[in-house]
Amino acid sequence: MVKPIVRDPLFLQQKSEPAMEADKQVITDLLDTLKANQERCVGMAANMIGVKKQIIVVMAGPFMFPMVNPVITKKSGRYETEESCLSLDGVRPCVRYEEIEVDYLDENFQKKHGKYGGFTAQIIQHEIQHFSGELI
Repeated sequence: MVKPIVRDPLFLQQKSEPAMEADKQVITDLLDTLKANQERCVGMAANMIGVKKQIIVVMAGPFMFPMVNPVITKKSGRYETEESCLSLDGVRPCVRYEEIEVDYLDENFQKKHGKYGGFTAQIIQHEIQHFSGELI
């Protein structure tokens, strides 16, 4: 189900908790909401739809995929950039890494490990940053 985008900085600054299998509907809602906003958004974290769980969805070209409880295990190629966020107005400076490795669970809660680079890596880093409550 497409959910409204949360724009309340006080809510967005709260830390997210690990997701459990009972949170599977959040994955569906995130995918639906990202699809509905794909002309202006390339990734989404669960707190953006009002759920403080560690779930993100990412667009990589024409594909969308969820990552549950993702953890960046390796990063290289530090660079500085600026990003915007659907939940916030304006653009903010940030530090990202060109290549990352991530441990996560897929939509069936199966363990996965992925290597990502370029813009996909940047999207994943941005969305994972939402878990800490740090505004992007």
